[in-house]
Amino acid sequence: MRWVPGRLYDKCVELLNGADIQFRRSARLDVCLCLNLPIALVFLPASDIPSFVGKGSVDLGITGHDVILESQMSPYTTELLKLGFGKCSLQVQVPVNSGINDVEGLSGKRVVTSFEVLAADYFRGVDAKVREAKKVNGEVNGEVEGGETKIEYVGGSVEAACALGLADGIVDLVESGDTMRAAGLHAIATVLTTEAVLIKSSTPKHPDLLPLIDLIVGRIKGTLAAAQYVLCEYNIRREVLAEAEKITPGRRAPTVTQLEENGWVAVSAMVEKKKIAQVMDELVKVGAEDIFCIKLENCRV
Repeated sequence: MRWVPGRLYDKCVELLNGADIQFRRSARLDVCLCLNLPIALVFLPASDIPSFVGKGSVDLGITGHDVILESQMSPYTTELLKLGFGKCSLQVQVPVNSGINDVEGLSGKRVVTSFEVLAADYFRGVDAKVREAKKVNGEVNGEVEGGETKIEYVGGSVEAACALGLADGIVDLVESGDTMRAAGLHAIATVLTTEAVLIKSSTPKHPDLLPLIDLIVGRIKGTLAAAQYVLCEYNIRREVLAEAEKITPGRRAPTVTQLEENGWVAVSAMVEKKKIAQVMDELVKVGAEDIFCIKLENCRV
């Protein structure tokens, strides 16, 4: 079995560690063997991963949703899990002082990008919309005129293209927007939102490895769930238990245990980590005591 962690290396390694996939990688090697499972890990550029997985050379992979679309491998890969990191947007950007306020204003002009396929497909629709609008408005007669947007590829530093006079606009990934603003650009449209995903081949070459694939996917799913939840425990009088259960319903139902002190119970429930502070405040209001939360290292849900 082979595995390919893609871009955002540190996050990928953290995910693998959480799933107890143990390995040691030599600094100069892109392949290493797992120490506790029959898996070979292959480290590749994110752009290569959809092809390796889609063709069945690799059984599982981690890469960006945008990379799969750009490589045109969507028909050959299946997205199993969204991994919750590497979140960003592929956006159309123009210089702040360009006077262009919408994508229709870029139609027929020069656009530079590292995402030729996605940008070309997007502006194909924009150009068609502009031509149709001109036809409806009577701006053209007979054959509909209107130049196609010129998409040009660059491998990096896309944000510099406008300042260098190479483009009227760009299509590039935006996470925080700091680089975009530093380059004097602003976004006028979003082509798509993306994040890291776990993928497998739509037609796997190694059906005998499906149990191992399911095992690994289950482990990763548990690691992701553990990162999203904490275990909240507290004591409360049974007479107000129903109110507390509305605050902490758990994923299925809270665990309730009778305490030795008459009329009191202990409650345990999984709570979303981002909501735990508010949940604890609400529990205090209904009379809960001895409230604490426990970090989850891993789980199966």
